[in-house]
Amino acid sequence: MHVMRRLKSYAVGRSSVSEPIGDHAGGLVSEKLGCESGHFDATGKAAEDLEDTRMAPARVEPRRTAPSSSSCLSGKGVDLLPKEMHGMKLRDNRLEDCNNSKEGPAVIASSNSTEAGSIIVTTVAGPNGQQKQVISYMAERVVGTGSFGIVFQARCMETSESVAIKKVLQDKRYKNRELQIMQMLDHPNIVSLRHCFYSNTDKDELYLNLVLEFVPETVYRVAKHYSRVNQRIPLIYVKLYTYQICRALAYIHTGLGICHRDIKPQNLLVNPHTHQLKLCDFGSAKVLVKGEQNIAYICSRYYRAPELIFGAVFYTTAIDIWSVGCVLAELLLGQPLFPGESGVDQLVEIIKVLGTPTREEIKCMNPNYTDHKFPQVKAYPWHKVFPKRTPPEAVDLVSRLLQYSPNLRYTALEACVHPFFDELRDPNTRLPNGRSLPALFNFKPQELKGASPELLHKLIPEHAKRYM
Repeated sequence: MHVMRRLKSYAVGRSSVSEPIGDHAGGLVSEKLGCESGHFDATGKAAEDLEDTRMAPARVEPRRTAPSSSSCLSGKGVDLLPKEMHGMKLRDNRLEDCNNSKEGPAVIASSNSTEAGSIIVTTVAGPNGQQKQVISYMAERVVGTGSFGIVFQARCMETSESVAIKKVLQDKRYKNRELQIMQMLDHPNIVSLRHCFYSNTDKDELYLNLVLEFVPETVYRVAKHYSRVNQRIPLIYVKLYTYQICRALAYIHTGLGICHRDIKPQNLLVNPHTHQLKLCDFGSAKVLVKGEQNIAYICSRYYRAPELIFGAVFYTTAIDIWSVGCVLAELLLGQPLFPGESGVDQLVEIIKVLGTPTREEIKCMNPNYTDHKFPQVKAYPWHKVFPKRTPPEAVDLVSRLLQYSPNLRYTALEACVHPFFDELRDPNTRLPNGRSLPALFNFKPQELKGASPELLHKLIPEHAKRYM
């Protein structure tokens, strides 16, 4: 077994491979980092037409360069809808009639083109049964592509508002799970769904178009910007982004039972002026039901929790918490913490840092996993994983998120009250440009569901209580 050979050679002596990250020769990550951090690799959005006892086969998609800000509208240089997308198959659960949304049946648009300058005209039902309204969008540029379909930026001609339109092929036999989930969400740290409509192609293919609020940047691109100029991302941004991710997860985990299943820097949108973060792309998300099996091949590789690598099908929302730990570590390091080149390689990278999992930890991750024959590798000290100037509170938080046992990982709300975020609760804290921080304490009831009085006391600073 490949993992056994890798670990045996590693266990013989750490000098045979690069040391973990930190101030030692570039660290553990750099030895494998021959490409950028997991963009559009095997996203784990495997076929879930019948997500039951069957695991979807592993598949590896070609790596694509993440969309960059340089791909802005520029005449003939605008990206067009890829022809390959027309052969795409929907990857949603078998459900009822796809038109049965709470807003009523969506209306077919009069245009299907995403070419720059194309006008898309559709109608949406007015609120509270009011008369339908005609809305027109002008397509401007493609901002993202992947196995899901395509996302393009458009401008609403009636209001001049910029929106992002996510376009996916719709199988008429199924209801789109992402649409169902998006209709449930209302949170300041989650991208909002404006409305949706359907469009047809000349081949009579039906596409679902999700009209979303447009947020211009991603955590991935912000981090890449600082990496290119050989600088660490300012710690205040690391705190802000991580805290807001945890808020979004507290809302969907605790209040709604939703697991995102694809937390990664590319799915974290950021307003570059306010630094408000919004979680996006719920194409892999699912309401987890206790006792109900789920596919294990899910989540982008660098951020995939170890229980998924061990083939667990009865996992919990703790897989998202592991992903947050990976994102936080990446922001502190300037590069991914676990850059595995395959599922097996991913496990090797994790063991190099966390050490070999015990039988008890493996049982917690997947009770049905029976192969416990791993070479014994000692855990690498967390404080040596990161650069010397990394705050100990940051290191401590990473260690509490990246635990083998899912039930030992912090919950999203527990993470929010960690001392690493104390600076955000200080009313005098400002952004580097002198502006105020984005709203951080406008909690939804769902976020605070089941929180103890002690946790609430730590979570909400005195200066924010008067606004609640």
